[in-house]
Amino acid sequence: MYSNKTLPSLRVNPQSVPAHFSMFSRASSSSRGSRHPPRLMRKTTPDKGENMKTSKKLLAILPAIALVAASCGGSDGDSSSEAPAETDAAPVETDAPEEVDQTQAGDLTFHMITHSDDGPFWSVVQRGADAAAEDLGVTLVWKPGVNDAQVMVQDIEAAVAEGTDGIAASLPDPDALVGPLQAAVGEGIPVITLNSGANDYQDIGALTHVGQSEDVAGNGAGERFNDAGATKVLCAFQEQGNVGLEERCNGLAETFGGETVIEFMGLDADTTEQQNTINAFLAADPDIDGVLGVGPVITMSALRAAQDLGRELTIGGFDMTPDLLGAIEAGDVAFTVDQQQYLQGYMPVLLMYLNVTNQNTLGGGLPILTGPGFVTTDNATAVIELSAAGTR
Repeated sequence: MYSNKTLPSLRVNPQSVPAHFSMFSRASSSSRGSRHPPRLMRKTTPDKGENMKTSKKLLAILPAIALVAASCGGSDGDSSSEAPAETDAAPVETDAPEEVDQTQAGDLTFHMITHSDDGPFWSVVQRGADAAAEDLGVTLVWKPGVNDAQVMVQDIEAAVAEGTDGIAASLPDPDALVGPLQAAVGEGIPVITLNSGANDYQDIGALTHVGQSEDVAGNGAGERFNDAGATKVLCAFQEQGNVGLEERCNGLAETFGGETVIEFMGLDADTTEQQNTINAFLAADPDIDGVLGVGPVITMSALRAAQDLGRELTIGGFDMTPDLLGAIEAGDVAFTVDQQQYLQGYMPVLLMYLNVTNQNTLGGGLPILTGPGFVTTDNATAVIELSAAGTR
């Protein structure tokens, strides 16, 4: 049990920008020992059909590019009327090829390797990834690790051996996964982390991370429990060894003004056992007046346990399922943290595509954040409609 103590949590250093974040990060194969050297553009002129295909693909991805550009910063001021500053500096030379092959999208295969199970959260991530692959005309290989880091290691090594064009991976267990992903980068394969890994992706040499800052999300949850007047909150987590879940509880403890108790309450795969464990824990401690579930399934288990005991608790959660959204709409759950997991599937595929075909990188060395946002009774009805469509 952890009481008023936090588990170790690393922080992203905004000043730490890896050297490989440049427009032509894969331009020079000699500097990285890549077995994926840049392909030189053929001198043949594409026919009208190919031009039309390319135009359609660009039109399809432009809205997503605009979304990321907006999220990555920029000035609020209007600089369109300002003339460029004069300089005597000579143009900077690079060793990038003058012509980069616009690789045919149909030839590209990307792997998405995560700790996902077949639950409702990851089904939305997969739906986003599949949509991006269809929009871009690439092949996506989805590999669920089912919360087993060793399965993920095997899938990463197999993808490298198969000659994948890019790997998007979650990072629930950095100790097990950083090494294999570093090896992929060493082979010249672009790597992007998603969902978990915001504090470790730079060590890998990944292009960027797509997800939310878990400790910041926990901070926001703590403030909401403060506003609700809670004095002792149980932070219930469902997967041991997942640093992202630990960071959520740590973030809660940082901002919550009362006592925080952090406990493993059983796996989502057995909701009956999970609910019974929470029920027993609440029964043994009548001072607990709030519960934060760091996933949607365990949040609903906490709600059912409280209802069985006849306890009125402030309950908050992470992520979304139809039943959790319904409970928020009904006022039984105060809030859930929304990390927009559809984007966590869609954006990595788009970013790998742009890097391979056009040597683009986004994020400027910092994560591309998809959250946190909060769903409350104020906006639950609107989000329910989007969730029914499978995109939230």
